[in-house]
Amino acid sequence: MMTQNHSNFKRLTTETAITLAKKLGLINSAARLNCKEIGDGNLNYVFHITETDTNKGIIIKQAVPYAKVLGESWPLTLKRAAIEANALIHFRSYCPEFVPQVYYSDERLAITIMEDLSHLKIVRSGLIDGDSFPLLSQHIGEYVAKTAFYTSDYHLEPSVKKEVARHFTNPELCKITEVFIFTDPFFEELPGDFEVELTDAANKIWNDQEVILEVAKLKQSFETEQEALLHGDLHTGSIFASETETKVIDPEFAFYGPVGFDLGQYTANLLFQAVTRDRAGKEEIFTHLHEFWYAFEETYTGLWEGQNKSPFRHVKGYLPYLLTKFKKDAFGFAGCELIRRTIGLSHVADLNVLQDKETKITAKTTTLKLGASLIKKREELDVPAVIELVKQQTLTSYSPL
Repeated sequence: MMTQNHSNFKRLTTETAITLAKKLGLINSAARLNCKEIGDGNLNYVFHITETDTNKGIIIKQAVPYAKVLGESWPLTLKRAAIEANALIHFRSYCPEFVPQVYYSDERLAITIMEDLSHLKIVRSGLIDGDSFPLLSQHIGEYVAKTAFYTSDYHLEPSVKKEVARHFTNPELCKITEVFIFTDPFFEELPGDFEVELTDAANKIWNDQEVILEVAKLKQSFETEQEALLHGDLHTGSIFASETETKVIDPEFAFYGPVGFDLGQYTANLLFQAVTRDRAGKEEIFTHLHEFWYAFEETYTGLWEGQNKSPFRHVKGYLPYLLTKFKKDAFGFAGCELIRRTIGLSHVADLNVLQDKETKITAKTTTLKLGASLIKKREELDVPAVIELVKQQTLTSYSPL
C-alpha cells in the first residue's frame, strides 16, 4: 500500500463544521445553530447542522485517512470521499428523485456537504421496527436499472465509458469487498466472528467444494467485469426512506463492476428480513422482492428499447440474455452477502437484534444454508424459486398459507 501524505488533513469538530457551513453560506450565519455528530459507520464522521428555529439543515460528511472503527492501524485513502461525491452527482443526474443533492465537496479535506435527509428513516432500522415502505423496492429497482443502463456501453460510447470508469477506480475499497465478502468467510483459517453454536454450519460451508468453486467464480466476476458504475454497497443501511420517498446514500465503494452485485446486495438485505420475520412479515418482504425485480427489469427494458446506442441492440435474444445474467449473478452475490454477514467480521442488526439466543442461532443457521443454496443454485433460480427456498428453510417460523 502506498504511503499517503495527510499533513494538510484536519478532522472536523462540531465547532469547525459550523464554521465551514457559515463560510460557504450554506446556512443562515445569523441563526441559532445546532451541530451533532451522527455517524455510526465504520469509515467516516458525519455531522448534522440545523437552524434551531427553522429546523433547516445540512449534512457534512468527512472521510478520515483510516478506518474509524479500527483507528490509524488501518490506513485508507481519502480519495474515497471524492469518489463518493462524484458518484452521488453522477447518479443524481440519472435519477434525481432517488439521490440526495451535493452542495459542496473538498477533495483535500475529504469533505462532502449534502442535502439533509433527517425527515426520512434508515431503511434497515425501519424494517426492523416494522415500518412500512410501500414504494421502497419499486424505487430501488428503478434506481439500479437507471444507474446500470446509463453508465454502460449500451448508452455511453465505449471510449467515454472507459474514461468515466478511470475516474472511479477504487482499489482500496474494492479490496475491502474482495476480502470481507468473497474470501475470509469461506476459509476456516481466515478471520471470522460468530457464535460457537454456528461452528458446524460454518464447517459445512468451508468443506463444500462446490460452494468454494462458485464463490471463486463470483469473486472473479467482481474483480474483472466492468458492466456499469455500481453503488458498491447497496444495503438497507445505505438507503433513507418514508412511505413516499426514497434516497440512496453512501456510494463511497462505487466502481465499475458487474450489475448483479448491486442487485444482489439489496436482495440479500431483504432476505435477512424474510428469515427473521413471522408469517405475515415474510409475505411483506416477498412482495418487496417481487416489486424490486419487476421494477428493475421493466425500467431496464424500457431504457434498452428507447435509448440503447449499441449496434447490437436489435439482435433477438440479447436483452433476455443480459437480464438472465444479471439475475444469476445477483443471486450468487446475495448468497455471499448472507454468509459474510453471518460468520464474517461485519454483521447486520437484522440478525443481531434477536434477543432469544436459540432464535438468533436458528436464524443465522438459516441464512448460512440459504446463502449456500443461492450460490450453488443461482443458474436455475428465479424470484419465486428464491422465495420458495426461504419458505422451505424457515419451516419452524413459517406456516404455509
